[in-house]
This record gives sequence, C-alpha cells and structure tokens, in this order.
Amino acid sequence: MLPFAVFACLAALFFFALKAGDPSKLPSALIGKPVPQFDLPPLETANNGTGANVTSAALGKGTPAIVHFFASWCAPCREEHPIVMALSDTLRAENPGVPFFGINYKDDTSAARRFIGGYGDPYTQIGVDRSGRTAIDFGVYGVPETYVVAGDGTIAFRQAGPLTQEVIDAKILPLLRGKPAPAEAGSEADGKAEPSG
Repeated sequence: MLPFAVFACLAALFFFALKAGDPSKLPSALIGKPVPQFDLPPLETANNGTGANVTSAALGKGTPAIVHFFASWCAPCREEHPIVMALSDTLRAENPGVPFFGINYKDDTSAARRFIGGYGDPYTQIGVDRSGRTAIDFGVYGVPETYVVAGDGTIAFRQAGPLTQEVIDAKILPLLRGKPAPAEAGSEADGKAEPSG
C-alpha cells in the first residue's frame, strides 16, 4: 500500500505542477550560455528561395539575432504573427543586419509554406526542424517561443508563448539595440527568466 500511496502523491504533484503556471514564466537554463548548435534545411519560400541551410554558425558574429520557433498548426502562432511581422519591419528599418531566424517546428512543409505565403514572411531565413531536435536543444516548452541571441553567441532572452508589443518594446528591442536589459528581461546569467508581463 505504501508504494501506491507514494506514487499517487507524486502523480498528483506532477499533475498540479503541469496545470498551474504560465509557460512564459518558465526559467531558461540557457540564459547566458552558448546558443545550441543546429543545422537545418531551409523552408522554400518566395522570399528566400531554396538557399543554404539555416545554421547556428551564423550566430555570435558580433551582431545580436532572433530565433523564433513557430508552426502553421499552432493557433497562438497565427494570433501573434502580425506582431512578429511588425517586429521584423522595425528591425529592417533600424538595423537590417540583425538576423531573424524562423524555425518551423514539426510541421508539414506545404502547410508551412502556405502559412508564410498567407500571413507574410518576417524572417531572414527559415529552417525546418522536422524532428523537433533543435527545439529540444533550446528547451522549447511549446510554440511559439522566441530567443534573443547576443552578439557573442549566448542566449540573452527567452519568451515562452506569444510575443506582445510590451515584451518587444521593454525587453527585445533594448537587447537588439545594445542597451543593457532590465532585470526582468530574463537576461541574468543565472537563467532566471522573469514574467514577461
């Protein structure tokens, strides 16, 4: 009876832990650490053609970058897409040299192409993470998720869940503009990402 009681207590604890909380409040163990290595085939779109593979080798060359995980089947991704497009427009106007990588997560390629064709392509390049391995390496909880990579190739910020204009203005743009991030931006080296708003 004792093993069953212990198991039931642990199961209840895990259940309530999963149901409680906001994924955007999840800490990232990668804050301040090097971006995970990846080498992904490109998603063929009108904007970037077939192109070269999307790789982590393009990061950490002195310029900050954004890595954004999305999928066509993800309803929150559709809802946030106008904000992602606006962020892309801001970056292109202020500093077109900032790479904005889209990582298409466990998606059907033709559905992903339709998504980008219908809603717009905000990305410098789009890599296809068919297996989800790259997302696992980043610690993705669920799409959409956004990471800011500092110019030295370390993760500076993570937003779990859809982007908001508040998060972009208060946390992402300051990092991309080379300004020190506020403490709540989740850029502490100890990996304690704080709530996004």
